[in-house]
Amino acid sequence: MMAGRGRLVPCVCLGLFGVLCWVWVSFASFPDDQLALEALDAVDRGAFQPQSALSEMEFASVSSYTGPGNSDRRSNKELPILLWWSVGLFPHFPGDTERIDCATSSCLVTSNRKVQLYKRTASIIFYGTDFRAYEAPLPRLRHQTWALFHEESPMNNYFLSHGPGIRLFNYTATFRRESDYPLTLQWLPSLDYLLMPVAVSLEEKNRLRREGLAPVLYMQSHCDVPSDRNRYVQELMKYIQVDSYGKCLNNKPLPEHLEDTATATGEDHNFMNFVARYKFHLALENGLCPDYMTEKLWRPLHQGCVPVYRGSSVVADWMPNDHSVIIIDNFPSPKALGEFLKLLDGNDGEYAKYLEFKNPKRITNTRLLEALETREWGVNDMSKPNYLNGFECYVCDQENARLAAERAYRKAPKKNKPPQPKMANNAHMGCPLPSPGFGHVRDLPADDGWLQIWPQDYWQSLDQAEGLESLIRHNESDPSLLWKHIQNIAVSRARGKH
Repeated sequence: MMAGRGRLVPCVCLGLFGVLCWVWVSFASFPDDQLALEALDAVDRGAFQPQSALSEMEFASVSSYTGPGNSDRRSNKELPILLWWSVGLFPHFPGDTERIDCATSSCLVTSNRKVQLYKRTASIIFYGTDFRAYEAPLPRLRHQTWALFHEESPMNNYFLSHGPGIRLFNYTATFRRESDYPLTLQWLPSLDYLLMPVAVSLEEKNRLRREGLAPVLYMQSHCDVPSDRNRYVQELMKYIQVDSYGKCLNNKPLPEHLEDTATATGEDHNFMNFVARYKFHLALENGLCPDYMTEKLWRPLHQGCVPVYRGSSVVADWMPNDHSVIIIDNFPSPKALGEFLKLLDGNDGEYAKYLEFKNPKRITNTRLLEALETREWGVNDMSKPNYLNGFECYVCDQENARLAAERAYRKAPKKNKPPQPKMANNAHMGCPLPSPGFGHVRDLPADDGWLQIWPQDYWQSLDQAEGLESLIRHNESDPSLLWKHIQNIAVSRARGKH
């Protein structure tokens, strides 16, 4: 057997040499704008899919898939190119270029920025958290669209919450239901996740209460955030007992085996058992915006605890029924909320009503049920694409349709209409100016840490959005001129001309 392997080595080496020569000759025959792309004609790579939230992304190989409506037989050198500007989010591995066969058409996707100015590069896809006005790919070419993927907190980039910023994008995938490819329920894996039996019975929770466990849990280690949640919780603590773990308002140590607070963002078995003992979970998002809902909301519902929530102003639209979450903003003050929680803590019947959704017959929200049933992407579901691959396929199909309409119009302008321009608007992101977690901004001292950071960040982001819009309007190719354009806008505004 070993001798046989020895005889194979020269053949393998010769074969590999031949392949390398073929690749070299092939690349040498391509124009500069096709290097590292057209050679993919002979390559059949598998797609790699993220299986969970982006912060814990894992990849698994799956076979190539072509949608039932895709009859695209073009070679790679004929396909439009989609450029992922955020290299770290490129949803294919290995390499930097891949052919994707989507529902109705095909594209080449790449993270190689050398193709930015190519005529075949039809769209550039950006990750919102990484998008910076002073690093934007300029000049913006008339034949290219921009696509935005942003599933994270609004605090990561308030540039996108202003009209001049979001209008730069033609396609969007955000947590807002109004976006082109909504990711609203990204933290809710399935209906079964909500229907899981209560992890800790009410009888056991009451026993733990008698032994001194607080009725309310607060666990945060990210303290300085736009929602200013600590200010509200600190006031609430005056009226009801709260066990606060993590770095924010800490009043109780975690058990040693839970010292690593990274478990707070996952679903570690020991961590889940620990937090499930509490009747109420303070679930305050780090940023406030319609439809921005994270695991802070869905996890307590999954465990059979009652979330006391502040975040999305329209959270009720997505709840299992109208009696499964306590919304902080429905109470006039932390004192009123504290008194209500005490009432529920002492009344098993009223408390139990908040958990009736664990019975499938008590889930009455048709919007929630339909959204879970019809969304084309999945969370930890290998039978569906993840939302990264799903969005790039959405952009691919949209771009192929746009390019086909343009060709038809050029061929017969009297018979065919040109494609209508598509532009995002404030409803695709549009998060409000941060406000204090409790009280009025006018009552805060000038040296308040929150006041010095988040309102300023919000308005400075508007300056940058207007500056980049001006750069594009003037067909600038140097993004470092952003600050000059911002200054010009400020001077114009001071003179009453803007």
